[in-house]
Amino acid sequence: MDFSVSPRVVELKARARQIIDTHVIPLEPLAAQGWAKVEPKLYEVRKLVREAGLLSPQASKDLGGAGLTFLEHAALSEELGRSGLGHFAFNCQAPDSGNMELLHLFGSDDQKKRFMEPLIRGEIRSCFSMTEPEHAGSNPTWLGTRARLEGGEWVIDGHKWFTSSADGASFAIVMAVTEPDAPPHLRASQIIVPMNTPGLTLVRNVSIMGHEGSGWMSHAELRYENVRVPESNLIGGRGMGFLLAQERLGPGRIHHCMRWIGICERSFDLMCKHVVSRQLSPGKPLALKGPVQEWIAESRAEIDAARLSVMHAAWSIDKHGSKEARDQISAIKFFVAGVMERVVDRAIQAHGALGMTDDLPLAGFYAHERAARIYDGPDEVHKASLAKRILGTYGLTSERK
Repeated sequence: MDFSVSPRVVELKARARQIIDTHVIPLEPLAAQGWAKVEPKLYEVRKLVREAGLLSPQASKDLGGAGLTFLEHAALSEELGRSGLGHFAFNCQAPDSGNMELLHLFGSDDQKKRFMEPLIRGEIRSCFSMTEPEHAGSNPTWLGTRARLEGGEWVIDGHKWFTSSADGASFAIVMAVTEPDAPPHLRASQIIVPMNTPGLTLVRNVSIMGHEGSGWMSHAELRYENVRVPESNLIGGRGMGFLLAQERLGPGRIHHCMRWIGICERSFDLMCKHVVSRQLSPGKPLALKGPVQEWIAESRAEIDAARLSVMHAAWSIDKHGSKEARDQISAIKFFVAGVMERVVDRAIQAHGALGMTDDLPLAGFYAHERAARIYDGPDEVHKASLAKRILGTYGLTSERK
């Protein structure tokens, strides 16, 4: 097996790293002052990214993107993940990247022109409105939001939250039940709703571990009350909402995992630099302590294992499609999230009190990325699904009671 990286990937990563180090990481202190402060600067960085041929890397070249394969995009995502602003600067941030892919695969010609193309050009933002406070997010077939056809319009009523990046978005893709009498996986549909539609209210940006957030860096609570949009705003077909969600979320987990590895690498780098330079007493750096050396060794081994697992999953998607790679996708989702949590925690511990402050990105990583073990399917769901599929090959047929 050849583990060498192609010259193209090496060159892509080098270009991305130069932009991240020179233009994106220096903006992190500004981001701490609020999205309104940093957003104009990030759009300036996007001009440089476009000139480098890396804007919207996940989109094909004929659509205005960089046209990377999944494997290439996974490698690039690691570089972008070193900063919480990296993916936005390259216009491949969640939830927009998933919405671009969804509209590309299932959108009508009009939907692609009105919504997808401006997204790929980086002119607008979007959000994905599925999770509800009244229902378990781990069960996307159980939704309270309803949409009914009335006079050629969808009339939507419902309550959503953790609609990430809704603040300032141009439109939402809403999961709503349109076929209440159908089997569970065929009840919901996905409908495009412009954010300025009457009846759609952004109630608040939900505070996350003390950070309310704004703009793209936010998670909103939304109310849909007699919201009316044209019948043509339906994506795909009636009752296809669950299928579309699976198509959207599966590949997106690869992007998340490589972003998390970028976070791991930056945290690891900060940890190593600190323990070598930090003197416990003259001539005795922190790096000489046995527990610290264990953290370094364990982190290096876990990060490398996580990277190889994700790259294999990305390769599998390129070769066989996301459906055939679902076991690898489930495995990396919980494994890499756990690695990231441990590496960041070790880095904070190594820095002592400094690690808890916002002088470094570690506390921000810890606060915002704890959700990695919850969103896009909690760890426990992915573990159960993977175990059932594995045990099914050994003859297990019954569900656990």
